[in-house]
Amino acid sequence: MFIDTHAHLDSPKFDNDRAEVIERAQEAGIDTIVNIGFNRETIPSTMALAEQYPFIFAAVGWHPTDAVDMKLEEDLAWIERLCSHPKVVAIGEIGLDYYWDTSPKELQHTVFREQIRLAKRLNKPIVIHNRDAHEDVVRLLKEENASEVGGIMHCFSGSWEIAKQCLDMNFYISFGGPVTFKNARVPKEVMERVPMDRLLLETDAPSWLRTPIRGQRNESAYVRLVAEAAAEIKGISLEEISNQTSQNGRNCLGLTT
Repeated sequence: MFIDTHAHLDSPKFDNDRAEVIERAQEAGIDTIVNIGFNRETIPSTMALAEQYPFIFAAVGWHPTDAVDMKLEEDLAWIERLCSHPKVVAIGEIGLDYYWDTSPKELQHTVFREQIRLAKRLNKPIVIHNRDAHEDVVRLLKEENASEVGGIMHCFSGSWEIAKQCLDMNFYISFGGPVTFKNARVPKEVMERVPMDRLLLETDAPSWLRTPIRGQRNESAYVRLVAEAAAEIKGISLEEISNQTSQNGRNCLGLTT
């Protein structure tokens, strides 16, 4: 069995066949999915999915590209209230994104810091979005003592040096579709070095299309393809990858199923 630690199954791209997509995930051996609500539109739809399906859990937070739309005090209070729901297992995805020019960096920093502080007050792990902002993400995590709660470095794309600093701060390193690409040298090298007890798998569905199905919509069932790539990179069996990453997900997110 597998855990998809990061999906967006509430995306409009699944509106025509969401139930079938979720059924295919179960048939492929995915017994737990963490769906991510990251702004005013996707948090309610994520919560609805988590309440509908026993094996779907929720992470709620504010994405850095949407920081400009956040009503800081009001929306932080909303996230805090939702964190009391038994299906909410983390705050995220939060972090920094310097690729898309949608929110000023200074504002992203403020929103990121405040959500780390909230997670520490609530003792919730955090799910980190990091795009082209490795040094600042690590710096802010250190300055805010995020190691007190730890969490997940989502769809990790940094170097081993960055990964090592994140591991030292109590984070798990999660890999998705890019490790299935033939020319993905750096992600594969980093995955090879990440300790087995800190490794997680994800799809980020519907994004990050996978080899050999590039050109198609991604979905949670394809986390098995990521697991197969991980087994090859680690030189171990698919069963070992399945057992360890599932246990890691339960440990990180406090899951009991």
